[in-house]
Amino acid sequence: MSYIAPIDETKFWLYEILEAERLFSLSNFKGLKEDDLNLILSEAAKITSESIYPLNQKSDQSPAKLENGVCRTTPGFAEAYKLLIQGGWAGISGDQKYGGMGLPSIVTSCFNEYFGSACLSFSLLFLMNQGQIDALENHANDDIKNIFLPKLNSGEWTGTMNLTEPHAGSDVGALTTKAEKNSDGSYAITGQKIYISWGEHDLSNNICHLVLARLPNSPKGSKGVSLFIVPKYIQNKEDEWLLENKVKAISVEKKMGMHGSPTAVIEYRQSRGWLVGDENAGLHAMFTMMNNARLGVGIEGLSQCELATQKALEFARNRKQGHAKIDNRKGVILDHPDVRRMLITMKSLTAAVRALCLDASLSLDLSKSNNKQTASKENARASFLIPIAKAFSTDIGCRVADIGIQVHGGMGYVEETGVAQVLRDVRVTAIYEGTNGIQAIDLVGRKLADSGKAANGLIDEMKLTISNCSNHEDQQIREMGTRLSKSLICLESTLNWMLKQEDFNNRLAGATPFLQAFGMILGANYLVKAAMKTNALDRKSLAQFYCVNILPEMEAYGVISQSGQKSLYNFTDNFFGFSQ
Repeated sequence: MSYIAPIDETKFWLYEILEAERLFSLSNFKGLKEDDLNLILSEAAKITSESIYPLNQKSDQSPAKLENGVCRTTPGFAEAYKLLIQGGWAGISGDQKYGGMGLPSIVTSCFNEYFGSACLSFSLLFLMNQGQIDALENHANDDIKNIFLPKLNSGEWTGTMNLTEPHAGSDVGALTTKAEKNSDGSYAITGQKIYISWGEHDLSNNICHLVLARLPNSPKGSKGVSLFIVPKYIQNKEDEWLLENKVKAISVEKKMGMHGSPTAVIEYRQSRGWLVGDENAGLHAMFTMMNNARLGVGIEGLSQCELATQKALEFARNRKQGHAKIDNRKGVILDHPDVRRMLITMKSLTAAVRALCLDASLSLDLSKSNNKQTASKENARASFLIPIAKAFSTDIGCRVADIGIQVHGGMGYVEETGVAQVLRDVRVTAIYEGTNGIQAIDLVGRKLADSGKAANGLIDEMKLTISNCSNHEDQQIREMGTRLSKSLICLESTLNWMLKQEDFNNRLAGATPFLQAFGMILGANYLVKAAMKTNALDRKSLAQFYCVNILPEMEAYGVISQSGQKSLYNFTDNFFGFSQ
């Protein structure tokens, strides 16, 4: 099959629902017009559909391999990489001052969706690069910016993020990688990092690692962590970036999926690096990159929703099996009610996730407004939406990919169709850049620390949708509003319960279902708004389907969210296999 970037769907959400034209008035994006944006989307759609997608199955079957210290990537990646950097895509959101395109986050998100659908493992290289550029722009000194950013924006060099160590995963403060200051102001980095996406490869001239490490006598835990930029190659006596920097990939992981993306174990032995930001403030700087990357990973979940849905629809339109008792049908499995239910579920969830991710991206862009009130409001809104976008979108990516296999029946379990690859590839998105459980903890912790102000802001938006539904001339729209209203009462009850908990473990026990509940109802809100915006029968039918078949799940999540910790801890140690 072929992959076709859903450019019309993108434009619908951008212009008809999210009002992305608000960006054009911001000084950051002065001169950007709708025609420019459409041209960029068209070019992104063309290059990903035509030049990148043919590499997807190859990346699964011919994974990256470490040979004599050099990581050889999937055949075809090198040619595609040259094509992408010639088009400037490596620096799509980078500051124009340093050679980037300077485009809004929402444009980058659209490109990342198309690229991820075309080949998720390849697209991760660019996502890491985007995050490093963002971190350096916000926290590095001018010397580092002037050296590294032009190279990263051009794609001559690429970037990674190094947090995890064998004994320090989500608990970043437990890391032991050391940094010692050199006489010239640089630092010697020693330690080992694991799970480094695109930590070693043969596509760029240099690989720049953002590394979290600990200075001598630094405070314990996360407060004693600093951030360093450590390139694979440093300058020689002729000032050429060709001198090996004692940065070594000692292995590449064998994984369930994402085979085309080399996940390296990196060893540093007195490797030369430079401090990014202030000493012992590494997590603050790294979170800039992680915030960018978490939204990007949510987009990865969306990308696999779209790919799985396209594959399932094509199969269902052509696979003849059995006889559905429906007049004037074509005798294919698309006619069967159960298959149709699965396909519409995939379509509706994909639309909900797309709207959520683009909405979060747009709020990030609007948070850069010169109007302080607007900037503050949109920043709080984006901060609240990002953990939901990351976790909900990737969970839904796994769910939709799994349904896609079911639509294919036995052929879904056979590698020939490529649909099994979608599930294997998307599964890690619920794990990396902070597991979805970590996102839920962030949501009920930091993101509710404003006493629910940001959450209630989104609830007010949904109340406006409900009000518009109640006054609508279409009975079906009014019924959607009634269903949305019923679910919103449950969400408000759950939010109030969360805010009243004195024992934080009670919040933590319900964190994941609370995030899922919020994601589910936001999806309904987007689809109902879309149904009211257009007279298209399919838009209205899709929203109705979501409200009837999917939204009720939200209320179950709401109830579970309020169950507290007792049901989790009311067991003996023997139940878990501890010896007495």
